[in-house]
Amino acid sequence: MNQQEQAKQGSVRMDMLHGSLLNKILLFALPLAASSILQQLFNSVDIAVVGKFASSQALAAVGSNSSVISLMINLFVGISVGASVVIANYIGQRNERGIKNATHTVSVITLASGGLLLVVGLLIARPILEMMDTPDDVIELAVLYLRIYFLGMPFFMIYNFGAAILRSMGDTKRPLYCLVVAGVINTALNLFLVIVLKMSVAGVAIGTVIANMVSAGMIVYILRHEKGPFRLEYKEIGVSRIELRKMLQIGIPAGIQGMVFSIANVFIQAAINLYGSDAIAGSAAALNYEYYCYFVVSAFSQAAVTFISQNYGARQIERCKKIFRQTMLLSVIACGCLNLFFVWQRRFAISIFTSSPDVYQFAAIRMEIVLLTQALACSYEIAGAALRGLGYSMLPAILTVFGTCVLRLFWVYVICPMIPGFDNLMLIYPISWIITGAAVLIAYYIIQRKLFRPI
Repeated sequence: MNQQEQAKQGSVRMDMLHGSLLNKILLFALPLAASSILQQLFNSVDIAVVGKFASSQALAAVGSNSSVISLMINLFVGISVGASVVIANYIGQRNERGIKNATHTVSVITLASGGLLLVVGLLIARPILEMMDTPDDVIELAVLYLRIYFLGMPFFMIYNFGAAILRSMGDTKRPLYCLVVAGVINTALNLFLVIVLKMSVAGVAIGTVIANMVSAGMIVYILRHEKGPFRLEYKEIGVSRIELRKMLQIGIPAGIQGMVFSIANVFIQAAINLYGSDAIAGSAAALNYEYYCYFVVSAFSQAAVTFISQNYGARQIERCKKIFRQTMLLSVIACGCLNLFFVWQRRFAISIFTSSPDVYQFAAIRMEIVLLTQALACSYEIAGAALRGLGYSMLPAILTVFGTCVLRLFWVYVICPMIPGFDNLMLIYPISWIITGAAVLIAYYIIQRKLFRPI
């Protein structure tokens, strides 16, 4: 590799093993947060466009699908986290053969997961929405949106796994550029297909699929033109059993943890559905702002995973401890400030999605209870990420199963019937965050004391 190529690669790859951590964590996390927010904007634009230019039923149809979509994709998103950890660990060890094998193993996982999600999504769209007691005036539109949305799953997976490879080397900027382009295309298509062609939920779903195709194409182009072991070579695509096993050991528990959240949220969504289409629409509008705040936390969580896995691979223990402290502090500050801002501006924030007073009322209740306390979730997100970076992925997943799925199901089916009301239903979020956070933080401190003990 000549000097010009080295300089070009150095401009996007980050040295996580040396120098100041704070500025590098911010340089890693902020573009990643922006990328995730842009992905969510695909869905937010869908909701806003149909809410303003179609109907409240169309708004509810699109919004009610968020928990179903998360349930379907979270296992594979977790595996992409496992891939990022494995590659980052190899970078810390300077193992170029391992990086190359892992990169091409990821390609096989990408194609398999995208195809599987496409088929399963098409088959279960109606049954799962019926199980969630989706109202009659919403279900047909919801099924249509979900089926078209899942046609884009192969492209969604290509982007996410490709971005995971780039993140492992500290490059979060180029995935952001891909989403900026795709986001502009998505917004333009939504406005044209819904306002001009009057296609309602079908229009916004088609716009999202095309946007996913664009972002996938751009990420493949980037990987095809990478240098060194990160370069994607079609003829090299295949499975390395060693790398696959490592990815699945970390990725499957992380994916299960995400799925557990989604399963619990599917049941909570079913409980919300019982309050009617206005409650569904209001909850969907408020949920967008929870996603934006969560993605900031998730970005610092990804920073914790990647920085800790590289530094743990290089046996730089003190840097691992410092990374945990800094990512926790930054996530709490950033998420807390956003929570307060959105709740303060809730009237304007909700008006972007709807002008219905009834829908507004439900959205405001959710924002005042759930969004205002969301920074509590930083406790288990960062602690769990640190554990995954150290190679312990199953423990936070198990603790999360209890702290979210079991507890939330108990609340929905035992507490809510005794104390009914939309506001009481929403209280389970802060309660589960406190309990889960305490459990995962304790686990982290026990594990790190064992691993970081002087030899």
